[in-house]
Amino acid sequence: MADIEPKRAHAPTDAKPQRRARTPLSLPREIALLLQGGGALGSFQSGVYEHLDELGIDVTWVAGISIGAVNAAIIAGNPPHRRISRLKKFWYTVSGGMPNVILPEIDHIREVAHLMAAGTVATFGVPGMFRPRLWPAPLMPAGTSGAISFYDSSLLKDTLDACVDWDLLNDGPVRLSVGAVDVETGNFAYWDTRGPGGNTRIDARHIMASGALPPGLPPVEIDGRWYWDGGIVSNTPLSHVINHQTEDMLVFQVDLFPAEGPMPRQMTDVYSRMKDIQYSSRTRQVTDQYLRLRREHGAIKALLDKLPPELQDAAEAQKLRDMLDCGSVNIVHLIYRSRNWESGAKDFEFSRSTMLDHWAQGRDAVEEVMHKGDLIARNILDGKSATFDLDAPDHLKEKKA
Repeated sequence: MADIEPKRAHAPTDAKPQRRARTPLSLPREIALLLQGGGALGSFQSGVYEHLDELGIDVTWVAGISIGAVNAAIIAGNPPHRRISRLKKFWYTVSGGMPNVILPEIDHIREVAHLMAAGTVATFGVPGMFRPRLWPAPLMPAGTSGAISFYDSSLLKDTLDACVDWDLLNDGPVRLSVGAVDVETGNFAYWDTRGPGGNTRIDARHIMASGALPPGLPPVEIDGRWYWDGGIVSNTPLSHVINHQTEDMLVFQVDLFPAEGPMPRQMTDVYSRMKDIQYSSRTRQVTDQYLRLRREHGAIKALLDKLPPELQDAAEAQKLRDMLDCGSVNIVHLIYRSRNWESGAKDFEFSRSTMLDHWAQGRDAVEEVMHKGDLIARNILDGKSATFDLDAPDHLKEKKA
């Protein structure tokens, strides 16, 4: 596994933890890592986590949708010194169907190879994740999994079991939240190991349900209900985490589909841009609404503080205080930017070379943020809320509440 990033040789083992650098940030106790769905793009998230870990940033809460749920489960379901090796084990398994071919950095050559790799996945499936069914869906009996999906995802259970300690995931120090959608009601469901309505014992079914994207993959049954990929409703767990915040928090939001992008120039660009818009889940809109709400809460609190003592002690005033947000939140957006040669097939192109490229980009995204860490640190120390968007090299946008 040493070739996960040739320019940075660092192959962790299970034997002992590696020494980690100190982060320049003054960190709150609650640090959340939010992982969006995006199939093959998910190795970008692993690169992000690897570099955060090297900086000594200890994640206390990880939440994910679809492939983000897989990465989240591996992080929460392993001790710190084993997480990177288990993430590599997973990503080397699912990219094992195609070798790491070194290609020249010429866009049209990379695009052809990219489309051929995606075609291979569509034809033969992904090792350790899913395989095509023997008979096409129209020939299968109605009501069976084969009649409502093109691929069999049972391989993923064994892969997850090999990469995740489920007891540690449920009882360990890292909180885990994963989301899916109920096929029959259309309602979104979150399973949370520290849920406000009671802890959920999460196993492979919950992770597979979160990533059961139709019509390719079949729904997953849990306690008599059937679930599909949570990305159908919302591809990011941001709202769930913010709604259940109890103290100051630093959030690393990893987006695999950028909301903003260039005008398409050809048909492959159209499919790629359509997916970006569809699955970005309007992250910026959610954070803008959150900041506006924080400003409103600040104005309400300032007004309550000016009330006479007898009014401040009134039941109505106390009830209003209880409705205000608990603590500040600083949200750092780490956004994957598609290569020029990537198409609408980028989320199911599982070749080894592309996986390595995504992983390296995740590391680079964290490095760019750390160059601007003083902005984030200042907000954390001042107890303020803000979002930070890394939308281009050497440029970090800040929006304050």
